[in-house]
Amino acid sequence: MLNATREELLRRAKELDLPTQHHIDGNDEAGDGGSFAVVSPRDGQTLVHVADAREAEVDLAVAAARRAFDTGPWPHLAPVERGRVLLRIAELLEERREELALTVSLEMGKPITDAYAIELRAAINTFRWYGQLADKLTDESLHTAPDSLALITREPTGVVGAVVPWNFPLTLASWKVAPALAAGCTVVLKPSESSPLSALLLGRVATDAGLPPGVLNVVTGDGPVAGRALGLHPDVDVLAFTGSTAVGRHFLRYAADSNLKRVWLELGGKSPNIVLPDAPDLERAAATAAWGIFFNQGEMCTAPSRLLVHSSIAEQVTEAVVARARELRVGDPLDPDTEMGALVGDSHLGRVLEHVASGLDEGARLRVGGGRALAETGGSYLRPTVFDRVDPGMRLAREEIFGPVLSVLAFDDLDEAVRLANATEYGLAAGLWTSDLSTAHKVSRALKAGTVWVNCYEEGDLTVPFGGMKQSGNGRDKSAHAIDKYTELKTTWIQL
Repeated sequence: MLNATREELLRRAKELDLPTQHHIDGNDEAGDGGSFAVVSPRDGQTLVHVADAREAEVDLAVAAARRAFDTGPWPHLAPVERGRVLLRIAELLEERREELALTVSLEMGKPITDAYAIELRAAINTFRWYGQLADKLTDESLHTAPDSLALITREPTGVVGAVVPWNFPLTLASWKVAPALAAGCTVVLKPSESSPLSALLLGRVATDAGLPPGVLNVVTGDGPVAGRALGLHPDVDVLAFTGSTAVGRHFLRYAADSNLKRVWLELGGKSPNIVLPDAPDLERAAATAAWGIFFNQGEMCTAPSRLLVHSSIAEQVTEAVVARARELRVGDPLDPDTEMGALVGDSHLGRVLEHVASGLDEGARLRVGGGRALAETGGSYLRPTVFDRVDPGMRLAREEIFGPVLSVLAFDDLDEAVRLANATEYGLAAGLWTSDLSTAHKVSRALKAGTVWVNCYEEGDLTVPFGGMKQSGNGRDKSAHAIDKYTELKTTWIQL
């Protein structure tokens, strides 16, 4: 448990040795691309200047990963040996948990309690889980004619390019890096330019844990240059991306314009959260709805940003969510008592405020919030915001906002609820609150979403896959199914 006051955490934050260079071939490299400022959204101050990757630095990182895959030991190690290195990474992440949590909190505004208890827990558990899985993957031997033997073997694909966003910088990096390493691949990781520091520390931790040089490389830079170079690189065999649908389209084009590399996308969401009158506990449903949209400042692709409530209980549920929004403590991410921190930066805050303005212009009713908070700090803070009387055609109901803004829509029957829930280009996640088992099964099947939570939200563990349908992407992170993204199936037919 994190046990420190705000003053102690501020002091420790000032003492951090924040990384500033790429991590390539097991070493820190400055590169020749210049640098860019990493600005903390908690106060608008520059933390450090970090190396800015151009095509040359991406080439170096990919070349290191290529060598490590083609001639290095990693793909040829016994799976149990690869697993031991992943377990050691998990141990070192645990040892450096506070340092990493502080770094995440500083670079993207997440409350320190969430960074420590949720973000770091997820990253540690991911490396541990895939470390334990590494030697338990199986090949197949099929029953054929007596004079033949058919084998299906699973082989590592090669060099993986992983591009991850800023909202869960370590969790989402781990979801891609750990299964790729377990499968025997090598990786070039490009974090968001808004949150590069924790990823650079992850690269150092992996090297310290005994990962051979070149197996995990981390390059920092912006998407249009470094991300594009990675997407177009002919020596990258697989590209795994989490981020916006618009950028996901670019990576598909990059693959088409280069070597037709496999591209796995986990993209945006506009998740519905359906509350029926027979919900087992309306108070808990409302509290969970509020937690879901305000957790991580609403900067979650799975955020239940559309609350669909039966008209007979709509006011009751909405008022409970509004009451919780009014109570929520918005504050300094380094204060252990803070419940909602800063949005990742002023430009993103501006985009969220544009959506708030559009809701007002289109006739939705603002129940709470809607404006900046703590402007005097220089940070990027927004008050928790709830709109009701939202029409399905409004931007509030159609577009991913990626902030602490909830849209409440009322419905009169179950068929209308399902239609509203599916009336989106996205299909990442959904929630449903009901006491009827038959309804739970029928509605879950009818919802076009990769994950459906019934009488809960954001629950689960690493045993279950995560990913979307429609324009929320393809492929799956987490679980043994994630290995499918980083392996090739080979058939060997032997005539006896």
